[in-house]
Amino acid sequence: MDRERVDCVGALVYDDRQRLLVVQRAHEPGTGMWSLPGGRVEPGEDDSAAVVREVAEETGLDVTVGELVGEVERDAPDGRVYVIRDYRAVTVGGTLAAGDDAADARFVDRAELDDLPTVRLLLDTLAQWNALPG
Repeated sequence: MDRERVDCVGALVYDDRQRLLVVQRAHEPGTGMWSLPGGRVEPGEDDSAAVVREVAEETGLDVTVGELVGEVERDAPDGRVYVIRDYRAVTVGGTLAAGDDAADARFVDRAELDDLPTVRLLLDTLAQWNALPG
């Protein structure tokens, strides 16, 4: 039996020091864990619009969306499958502040990222995509 697929997006946003933007999840799945900003694609939205909306809601930053970096599938707690497409994005405005589904939001370098409790497979996936922070 095929499980229902839920379209999601994530954003790989770096600052001028090549630090990666991450958010601490305020809700399930993964409450308290760190991940890329992102979430579900809403009805009528394309991926780019969803990335812009999710980054703004979770971090207060305005971004423009670039190329697709990769796609992963993750089990959802309700038996569905999250299909997450991660895109590069560039900050064009806003002020960094945790909001919406995020308990915290910050730019981190590689050492800081390694010290954070991250969602399952985040570091491995970023390494495969050559997308770890500088």
